[in-house]
Amino acid sequence: MSITADRPHSSADAGTTGPPAQPRFRGSSALRQIQVLSGRSLRALREPALVLPGILEPVLMLTVFSQVFKSVSQTQSFPAGVSYIDYLLPAFLITSAVSAGLKSGVALTTELNNGIVSRFKSMPIHTGTILIGRSVADTVLNAVNMVVMLVAGALIFGYGPEGGVLGSLGALLVAVVLGWSLGWVFMALSAWLRKPEAMQPVGGMVNMVLLFASNAFVPTEGLPSWLRAFAEVNPMSHAITAARDLALGDPEAGTVLATLGICAVVVTVIAPLAIRNFRRAS
Repeated sequence: MSITADRPHSSADAGTTGPPAQPRFRGSSALRQIQVLSGRSLRALREPALVLPGILEPVLMLTVFSQVFKSVSQTQSFPAGVSYIDYLLPAFLITSAVSAGLKSGVALTTELNNGIVSRFKSMPIHTGTILIGRSVADTVLNAVNMVVMLVAGALIFGYGPEGGVLGSLGALLVAVVLGWSLGWVFMALSAWLRKPEAMQPVGGMVNMVLLFASNAFVPTEGLPSWLRAFAEVNPMSHAITAARDLALGDPEAGTVLATLGICAVVVTVIAPLAIRNFRRAS
């Protein structure tokens, strides 16, 4: 009697085919990923302890600066017939936009170090959608804070510029677009630095220089000559001028379009750089 070794029966031996291979899950669409990731960041709206400081901080700063610098409206260089709150609030929209962009960068460095980004990258997620989702969420939060600031300015300080509601909404739009573009700049910087303790002082220093060396609080004519020269080329000054002119009902189309155009160019150039830095960050 001969003994033969057992061997597994193949599908060909049985004359049948095995079960079809299951297709690998490639993840949802990029648009769906952006929606989910944005919603994740926007859940902060459910936490009053996280939302209130961001809302109250600009309102408190507006209270302080509107009172400290109120006497500026009595100087010869100040525009005639304009109250100081009407002059200041559009500038505060722009400065809040810069601060919002900085917060985007700081938040990204925090997530790079707490492990959440590594978890995202282990999933079938497009790398760019993580940054786009944060950008969308931070832009929405920034817009909410600015609306609160406008309402508080009208109810508490008597804000009521010549441009009316439409002019103020135009100033709000300029500020939101600026904050969106600067958010990409600070996210690119944060993906390069990778450390919150490095991102915060660098961003804060840039913010301080751009803020106080501008026309935010006083007209450039009232500044020392050396500071005036810098303020006149400061990009924040041009954004403030665009927002302020819209609010005061005397907009210059060239200034507004130039500000929005520069923001679009910044995003076009910086967003790919931010995504590339982000891919290398972890």
